[in-house]
Amino acid sequence: MTAEIENNIIEIIDEDGTVIKCELFDIIEFENKQYALLIEADAQDEDPEVVLMRYIEEGEESFFESIDNDEEFQKVSEYIDSLDMKGDEE
Repeated sequence: MTAEIENNIIEIIDEDGTVIKCELFDIIEFENKQYALLIEADAQDEDPEVVLMRYIEEGEESFFESIDNDEEFQKVSEYIDSLDMKGDEE
């Protein structure tokens, strides 16, 4: 997947060449890396798809990368879920 930022909307191009427009929801840090939570902007339902991508800053440039490593993706997902649980307890 690749992503481009334009007017606060991030356009993700998936493996099939489909463009998915998302809004940046949050950036979290986990194991010295940053990850972006993107929410599908064009979703018609009440439960839009959340996309998890690696967030990289190089100088003044920002990039989004797909997470190809299944183990890394799983660990980050579990960490995010644990943050949700902590928020529910408060």
